[in-house]
Amino acid sequence: MSRYSPEFKESVVRKMMPPENMPIMRLAEEIGVSHVTLARWRNEARGEGKAVPGNGERPERWSAEDKFLIVLETHALNGAELGEYCRSKGIFPAEIDQWREACLVANRSDARKSSELQKEIRAERKRSKELECELRRKEKALAEAAALLTLRKKARAIWGDGEED
Repeated sequence: MSRYSPEFKESVVRKMMPPENMPIMRLAEEIGVSHVTLARWRNEARGEGKAVPGNGERPERWSAEDKFLIVLETHALNGAELGEYCRSKGIFPAEIDQWREACLVANRSDARKSSELQKEIRAERKRSKELECELRRKEKALAEAAALLTLRKKARAIWGDGEED
C-alpha cells in the first residue's frame, strides 16, 4: 500500500471541490490513484465539514449533504465574503439562499411532524386507557355473571328445579 503526503491528499481533495469539481473517476485516471482511495479521501473531507461533491455535476445536482455543508460554511459570511466565496466555488449567492431556505423548511416540517406525532401518541394513550377500563368493566361483569350461574346451579342442586308442574 503506497502512502501519500498530506499535501498531496489536500491538493487532490481541492480538485474534487468547487470550482473544479472534478469527477473521481477522471481524477483517478489523471493522477493514478484508485477511485476507492479518492472516495475515501472525499468522505474524510466531508467528515471534517468540507463540501466535496467530486461528481462533476453542476451545483443544482449536488447531494443534499454537500449543499448543507455549503450553507454551514457560508452562514457567518458577510456580503463581500459571500461573494468572494461564491466566485471561488463557482456558485451563486441565490443558490445558497435557496439551499438555506430548503434546510429551514425541512426543519420546520420535522418540527410539525414531531408535534403531530406527539398529539397522536397522546390520543392513542388515552384510547388505550379507555379500552383498558372498558375491558376491566367487562371482565368484572363476566365474572359476576359466571358467579350467578354457579350460584343458580348450586341452588337448583340444593332446592330442586324450582319449576313445579
